[in-house]
Amino acid sequence: MKGEFVRLEETQAIRHLVLDAPQRRNALDTAMLDEIAEAVRTVAADREARVLVVSAEGKAFCAGADVRNLFGEPNRPPAEIRADMKPIYGSFLGLLDLDIPTIAAVGGAAVGAGVNIALACDVVVAGPSARFAITFADIGLHPGGGCSWFLTRRMGYPRAMATILGAESLDAREAFEAGLVSECADDEKARALELAARYAERDPGLMKDMKRAVRIAADSGFATTLEFESWAQASSVTQPRFQEYMATFGR
Repeated sequence: MKGEFVRLEETQAIRHLVLDAPQRRNALDTAMLDEIAEAVRTVAADREARVLVVSAEGKAFCAGADVRNLFGEPNRPPAEIRADMKPIYGSFLGLLDLDIPTIAAVGGAAVGAGVNIALACDVVVAGPSARFAITFADIGLHPGGGCSWFLTRRMGYPRAMATILGAESLDAREAFEAGLVSECADDEKARALELAARYAERDPGLMKDMKRAVRIAADSGFATTLEFESWAQASSVTQPRFQEYMATFGR
């Protein structure tokens, strides 16, 4: 897939979604969001896809929303504005619903909704120039697109509250220390693709169940997590990869 603002590349079982509007720092308008949604739907329907990497061209990962394009006339009733915004959120939040592992490679600034796109992925790799700007408060705008949930889930309540109220902008190291970023790398795209190659070698059913287990653990109690783990682990015992390991165990 090659759109005007987004392209979707294939390398064996790895899919690579690239934000490709560097001249405007990959700022999001409705046309670009439509292309992101189409790319995510394509990956979701692709039975050969094992991993998705999300990255961007240019000096910024994503400069956030093109506010004139996305919010329209600001004097409309809030209910009308909200009705227009919900589909906008859905354009990139489809990343959350993918069964396969997803990896964001963030180089340069991720601002507002750009932070959401990165944090909708399972793993976030930040390059040396990465910066995560949660600066809604500075422009008088409430966070949207799941930002409060993403930050609270990754950073915890106290740190997320301070970050949102303070309109903080975190560099790669600060974001790693705060829990937003999985790891820092000198070359974020190369590292993300390295991880993707590793994940792609594994059984897709196992990876799907591992994703589900971590999400259950984040949202539920120990008993619920243990119940799912017992079924998922029992299922993995019946699969060829573990049986190969058992055959060589102790030799």
